[in-house]
Amino acid sequence: MKKLVLVAAAGAALAALSGCATITRGTNDVFVVETDPVGASVKTSHGYFCDATPCSIKMPRKSEFDVTITKAGYKTWTGHVTNKISGGGGAAMAGNVLVGGIIGAAVDGSSGAMKDLVPNPLIVKLEKEETPAVAAVQ
Repeated sequence: MKKLVLVAAAGAALAALSGCATITRGTNDVFVVETDPVGASVKTSHGYFCDATPCSIKMPRKSEFDVTITKAGYKTWTGHVTNKISGGGGAAMAGNVLVGGIIGAAVDGSSGAMKDLVPNPLIVKLEKEETPAVAAVQ
C-alpha cells in the first residue's frame, strides 16, 4: 500500500511539472531568415535582430511579430510572422489527453510548446530601389 501511494505521488508530481511538448520541443523555435541578395539586416517588432542574412534568431514559439528587412540600395521589406499548432505539437497534446495529463496539456497550451512560427524559414527576394533619372545638363 505504501509503495502504491509513493508511485501515485511521483506520477502526480511528474504530471504537474511538465507537458509532453514542453519537454520534447521546448518553448523556443529557431526563426530563419534568408534574403536574395544576402547581407540584409533583420529586425523584429520584439527587438530581436541580426546584422546580415542568412541568419537565425531564437524566438518564443508562441510569438507573433512583424519583421523589417533592410539593405542599402533595396526597398525595405516588412512582413508578419505568426504561429500555428504543429504536427509534433498536436501529437504531444494528444499524448497528454490519452495519458490523462490535464496539467501537462495546460502547460503545453500556455507555454506555446505545441506551436511553430510561420513562415519559417522566411525567404524574401528584395527589390532594387529605383534610381531617379538624372536630368540632362544643357
